[in-house]
Amino acid sequence: MSQTATSQLGTSAIAAPASGGSYPAPAPELHHLKQEPSPGGDQNTDDLTFQDLPPFPDDVPTAPLLRLSLKKLLNRDPEEESNLWRACCDVGFFYLDLRDGSPSKRDSFHEDGDGELNGDGLLKDAEALFQLGEKVFTLPDEEKLKYDMKDQGSYFGYKGLGAGVIDSKGTRDRNEFYNTSKDDLLGISKRLLAPPVLQDEGNRTLLKSYMQRSHAIVSLILGQLNTQLGLPAETLQSLHRLRGKSGDQVRWVRAPPQQMGEQIKALGEHTDFGSVTILFNRLGGLQILPPGSDEWCYVKPLKGHCVVNMGDALVKFTSGILRSNIHRVVSPPGQQGNSTRMSLVYFARPEDEVVLKVLQGSEMIDEKWRQQGSPVEEEQITAKEWILRRAMGRRAGGDWAKGGGTEGDRMKQ
Repeated sequence: MSQTATSQLGTSAIAAPASGGSYPAPAPELHHLKQEPSPGGDQNTDDLTFQDLPPFPDDVPTAPLLRLSLKKLLNRDPEEESNLWRACCDVGFFYLDLRDGSPSKRDSFHEDGDGELNGDGLLKDAEALFQLGEKVFTLPDEEKLKYDMKDQGSYFGYKGLGAGVIDSKGTRDRNEFYNTSKDDLLGISKRLLAPPVLQDEGNRTLLKSYMQRSHAIVSLILGQLNTQLGLPAETLQSLHRLRGKSGDQVRWVRAPPQQMGEQIKALGEHTDFGSVTILFNRLGGLQILPPGSDEWCYVKPLKGHCVVNMGDALVKFTSGILRSNIHRVVSPPGQQGNSTRMSLVYFARPEDEVVLKVLQGSEMIDEKWRQQGSPVEEEQITAKEWILRRAMGRRAGGDWAKGGGTEGDRMKQ
């Protein structure tokens, strides 16, 4: 997608470990926070750089997360499956190389109705959706505000610049976003109010394709984790069915450049509400707080890749074996700071009526539960209640305390 110096695409959110609250866990060894060879041995950095954007600086702290290959995961490469497990337990974030990532034949990955596994197709959908997102955000403010559904008790639709808060003091955020519902796109629920550009059938088809392809990757990841955890077959996947009613959504996020000296976080420190997040960005700004560290590190965007991270639901399901990490979004570093950032996200969440509690049937999870001694009694809350409470708690005028997740003591107030 062609971009100008004043309208650039990039950035969203990441995190560091949930070590506190009801799910205490020691900081893991950072054995994988090292530069690793790219999947397939490709060392051509030009292939990973967005050449039409200002350069990402080389003098800022970066988090060299594991780079995994969708192609290798589809081929059931044992080493890559092991790397996926390490990434999800240790830091909860990783890069996923989508290039040439499609099954060579119809197999079990296609037979569960969870959408098409097609890495290159997903990259093309994301590129087209960045362009569509620009059309949404260039609508007049008074038009966009018609689709803010906060007063209807919904987190779908539009949130304006400064309509969210980033800390308990009520400091306003510096981004706007638009959420589109999976259930709306699939006809599971009634159509939501939306601007004409998002009611266009061609654009709805594009959104549906992106959502289904993202969900297919989520299902692949959940299947791998289900096996590693020793859960009964299809346990995690059964809680995240494509056609199950849930809070899954596609989100565009836009943050304009800020004046020097007035730069504040576009999105405050947080963990993600749901299970798995698929993120596309173009510019820097996303930062994670690595386990055992007090230094925030940028996640450098890589062309041909998405960033994947775990959310709170998987922490709760596994008694803290899997890790939902604190992350935030700040101004892009260096020359990139003069550009408008956009990001594109797919949030996969458990089905609405799923209760967020430790899963049964895994010796590994049972042992983790026993190791915690006498953990606090679990709150009986459904995924729908959890997500709505957290989302509304981060809106201006909401209850900040109720918007917290599994980040525990690592969240600064």
